[in-house]
Amino acid sequence: MKAEIISTGTELLLGQITDTNSPYLAAELPLLGIDLYWITHVGDNQPRIVEALKRAWERSDIIITTGGLGPTEGDITREAIAELMGEPLKIDREILEGLRSMFSKRGVEMPQRNIKQAHIIPSARAIPNAVGTAPGWWVEHEGKIILALPGPPWEMQRMWLNEIKPRLEPKLSGEVIISRIIKTAGIPEAKLDEMVSPLLSSTNPTLALYAKMDGIQLRLTAKARKRAKAEELIAQAESRLKAILGQAIWGFDEDALEVLTGNMLRERKLSLATMESCTGGLLASTITDVPGSSDYFKGGLVAYSARAKAAFGVDAKLLAQKGTVDPEVAAAMAKAARLRLEADIGIGVTGVAGPAEIEGKPVGTVYIAIDGGDSKKSSFSALYPPRRPLVKRQAVVSALFKLRQLLLSW
Repeated sequence: MKAEIISTGTELLLGQITDTNSPYLAAELPLLGIDLYWITHVGDNQPRIVEALKRAWERSDIIITTGGLGPTEGDITREAIAELMGEPLKIDREILEGLRSMFSKRGVEMPQRNIKQAHIIPSARAIPNAVGTAPGWWVEHEGKIILALPGPPWEMQRMWLNEIKPRLEPKLSGEVIISRIIKTAGIPEAKLDEMVSPLLSSTNPTLALYAKMDGIQLRLTAKARKRAKAEELIAQAESRLKAILGQAIWGFDEDALEVLTGNMLRERKLSLATMESCTGGLLASTITDVPGSSDYFKGGLVAYSARAKAAFGVDAKLLAQKGTVDPEVAAAMAKAARLRLEADIGIGVTGVAGPAEIEGKPVGTVYIAIDGGDSKKSSFSALYPPRRPLVKRQAVVSALFKLRQLLLSW
């Protein structure tokens, strides 16, 4: 079955809020074997909503709307569906009494405007909303289904899980679609595409590449009548990718580098310290986003100037000779962080985040070093696209990825 999502609300088009309902539903629909082909954002304008509904009616089996079920004049999803179906809106006494009861339990009188939410068309069934005032709609006509869900994410998600999903499942073919995200780092996108090209032509499972802030992700998607068969197809393709990419794969699905490296440090009973310029403390911030990171993270130093670096233990002669942005300086920063904060491992990051070059180094230049004492050392250099937030984030990802690689051999 083909599905389409229509998210309504002028605030979406103005960028005042982010549509989180569509991504949520986009992840849920494949689990039911439903193909999502289109997502539309449309403002609070009835003719345009009706136009979107008509287009969806012509090409989709299931239409899901989110938003526009409130009591205000701008909430016009009900009116648009009624216009599409050519049916009159009438007050449903049962819905109205339910609304009045809800307000009564809260100890307040129901505003007259909320009567609007008790209107329904003959071909629609009201869907209970356990956490809000806006009931949803379930409309079936000519083999098609329209589902009207509320806009607030907590209302929409609860209605989907408790009311919509159980009613949809018996109507479906039984096919399931599952996906597996494989996360990589250290290999450029073009090279990665070349390496996995034998699998890109596969139709089941399919393979797609995406550039993300934490590296290049590969998405495997399989479809089968039984979940076990779909999982088998995913497992076979994943095995081939592991053989091709090896240690470039650092995680799967919801894995986060800071969590994985933190777990590895904890398991090995190792501690970590950092010294950063260029990233301005973002590495330390990312590490400490993980609950319990104080078990292994000793602390972070932020030092941009040569004087600040020297104060934390970086050799002043080296700084005078090499400047502040140099691979040897990154190595000295890593060692100084390790010794200064009495940690087992130190990470040093220096570079040029922008907007202007430093010491003749172009914006995007990054040098990373990891010092674990003795022979346990690692270094990395890169030239990232010259956008300050991207340079900082990519440097953090690279530092954590190189730390993971070093810990694998620890």
